[in-house]
Amino acid sequence: MTKILIVGGVAGGASAAARARRLSEDAEIIMFERGEFVSFANCGLPYHIGGDIKDRSKLLLQTPDSFLARFNVDVRVMNEVIAIDRQAKSVTVKNLIDGSEYTERYDFLLLSPGAAPIIPPISGLDNPLTHSLRNIPDMDRILNTLCSNKPKHATVVGGGFIGLEVMEAFQQLGIKTSLIEMAEQVMTPVDREMAGFVHEEIRNKGIDLKLGVALQSVEHLRHQNSESLKLQLSNGESLDTDILIMAIGVRPETQLAKQAGLCIGATGGIYTNAKMQTSDPSIYAVGDAVEEQDFVTGNPTLVPLAGPANRQGRMAADNMLGREQRYQGTQGTAICKVFDLAVASTGMNEKQLQQSGTAYEKVYVHTASHASYYPGAETVSFKMLFDPQSGKIFGAQAVGKDGVDKRIDVMAVAQRAGMSVQQLQHLELTYAPPFGSAKDVINQAAFVANNIIEGDATPIHFNEIAHLTDKQLLLDVRNPAERKNGNHIAGDINIPVDQLRQRMHELPKDKEIIIYCQVGLRGNVAYRQLVNNGYKAKNLLGGYRTYKIATA
Repeated sequence: MTKILIVGGVAGGASAAARARRLSEDAEIIMFERGEFVSFANCGLPYHIGGDIKDRSKLLLQTPDSFLARFNVDVRVMNEVIAIDRQAKSVTVKNLIDGSEYTERYDFLLLSPGAAPIIPPISGLDNPLTHSLRNIPDMDRILNTLCSNKPKHATVVGGGFIGLEVMEAFQQLGIKTSLIEMAEQVMTPVDREMAGFVHEEIRNKGIDLKLGVALQSVEHLRHQNSESLKLQLSNGESLDTDILIMAIGVRPETQLAKQAGLCIGATGGIYTNAKMQTSDPSIYAVGDAVEEQDFVTGNPTLVPLAGPANRQGRMAADNMLGREQRYQGTQGTAICKVFDLAVASTGMNEKQLQQSGTAYEKVYVHTASHASYYPGAETVSFKMLFDPQSGKIFGAQAVGKDGVDKRIDVMAVAQRAGMSVQQLQHLELTYAPPFGSAKDVINQAAFVANNIIEGDATPIHFNEIAHLTDKQLLLDVRNPAERKNGNHIAGDINIPVDQLRQRMHELPKDKEIIIYCQVGLRGNVAYRQLVNNGYKAKNLLGGYRTYKIATA
């Protein structure tokens, strides 16, 4: 009879336990969790704080009793595995309730300890008003502070998923909120010009957003009937706040693996092969604690997401019980709700492509989530990165109020299937006016990309506009009304696209014409007219909309 021990009872561990039981009724399966809860929805925690998920019990997907009843898994909460003896194939477990210790032997051991919040060495952080959010006890402590201290002002440090979701939760509770992010943007999986739409949304909702600013020190102040914090920031400001959430990221929990002498990867996660085996073939590891392979580059990476963790847990269980499953890399497909916006991405972003020295091209489209004449259409701002030679898809990003998830999901599938941007032109996606367009966002991005690959379009990007020379002329082909209130690029001239044929003689042939419109579509029409008439020209991809948000 196979004996499987599982360390960690959330996404990866719980998935492995359930899968192992479905494959074998005979296996002995014991799951250890040092906390008091297993199989809880940690991605739902901010939404309970903000009141979207009213019923706390909805966050508990399984309990030790339900796991035993359905899967015959011995779940031991408040039991921490503190040591692994690889020679004896046993673990030492500490019962956190009474402090006693005992050993359990194993045939296979699965490590799914997750990742812990990074707490930087900032003086004064250790105080009762400062929290991080990883699990249900963390959530309960935050709710307790909200109840007892009744904060009028909250501060969130870190503009990743957790930080943005907690920021929104506080705003929904009517608490004035500051968001502090050390980088020049929130949501680092997307590039800065795409994050610009999110910055605009955050500020429009009354959040005090501070970018390029770090927290330097915290002072805990006690008043007659309340407490507060004084924060010192790197920009010289100080901030008075009543609750502080640290959400600057997570790092893999590798202590147990290190003590057991298991190989730790270059990125700091537990090394595993494609079968999710560690350097010890009897020990498997999954989830946020492991180093995984980037789907696009094949390089090691850390991607703390629930989807990969669940799939890895399932595959590890298969392999422990004699099957052959191989994990095929992580794309990092992710989405975040920020008030009325969704921001999502898959694959590599431009920063990563630049760091790896990869040659790439990019396109932007801003087009309606469904037929623009049907009520409720919203703009989807979409960016696609690809190899200009082969058409290989490197990544995609999207921001908007509607239809963002389905575009990035389609791109994630296309990328995993090995499709090229040439093939994206032929995607046949659902169309009826309430749901989509006859030429979907993705088709349109593919058409623009193929125009570049085929030489039918010569692009210029927003970051190149500041470096134009006197051999270039900037031409706005929008209508004059669109240029009001300074909504145009300085130093341009304006000839609307519908007048261009008649007024082309006004343009010099000895200069390169840099064309722009609102989103790039009319610019392409003007570009074709000019090059077909012997002019040298380039079209600003994404148009004034991308330029304006990127340079804001």
